[in-house]
Amino acid sequence: MTTDAPGATTGPTHPSDRIDTSVAHPARRYNYWLGGKDNFQADRDSGDAMAAAFPTIRTAALENRRFLQRAVRHLAREAGIRQFLDIGTGIPTADNTHEVAQAATPESRVVYVDNDPIVLAHARALLSSSPEGATAYIDADLRDPEKILQHPDLLRTIDLSRPVALMLVAILHFVPDGDDPYAVVARLLEALPPGSYLAASHATYDHLSPEVAREARAAGRGGSPHGVISLRSLAEFTRFFDGLEVVEPGVTSVAEWRAEDAPLPRPTAAEVSMYGAVARKP
Repeated sequence: MTTDAPGATTGPTHPSDRIDTSVAHPARRYNYWLGGKDNFQADRDSGDAMAAAFPTIRTAALENRRFLQRAVRHLAREAGIRQFLDIGTGIPTADNTHEVAQAATPESRVVYVDNDPIVLAHARALLSSSPEGATAYIDADLRDPEKILQHPDLLRTIDLSRPVALMLVAILHFVPDGDDPYAVVARLLEALPPGSYLAASHATYDHLSPEVAREARAAGRGGSPHGVISLRSLAEFTRFFDGLEVVEPGVTSVAEWRAEDAPLPRPTAAEVSMYGAVARKP
């Protein structure tokens, strides 16, 4: 997750001023699990602690990334989407949203939203659009949808009168119930026209023993306050898609979503412990 304290969207003007290397951050921890180099000892220690509680966490991170890529390809190739709003971007790695979308349809336009200072420091890597398309980067918090929707860089890049794919991949489980994530998602979708899509993934406790779930939550609390994970059930995750038309194969493990051509052997739902789905706004 890439948020400051709830509601906070201001701070030091230079991204490096906001980097605290002594405290684990979810974006950097995720980067560590994916084998990246943009992390610090605190992130590695926290990542190892979570891996001790949930040994297949690196598999989960990899499968979540593959879900993102398959979802973007589906939206660009089959659903005809040419605009993407990717909130909770994370640290750039291979096959980012704009790269996958523009490989399929070079005219795709992508707006990334994040407010982790490490991600800000890598913003230039995200902004290498194809000549036909466009990308933009917004420093904002998911829990401040109005700032996102009214941001001039978004309005310059995306036409909100035309369908948009809202990408909320592995971010909603960092929004606690007290911040009403359902209202946040509803507000973002409200601003998008019919024919838009929501693509989301979310960690779950459904496949974990109570003991493992407790240990994973405790390990996750070792970082910054916004790194605490709110695991949710299938029913709780499915609620984010209320009023939408969920595309096949429905709400399922990210490892199983349109994974016919994915590498074998496929991990089990329990090994990944994360749901994913894509749905259309009618």
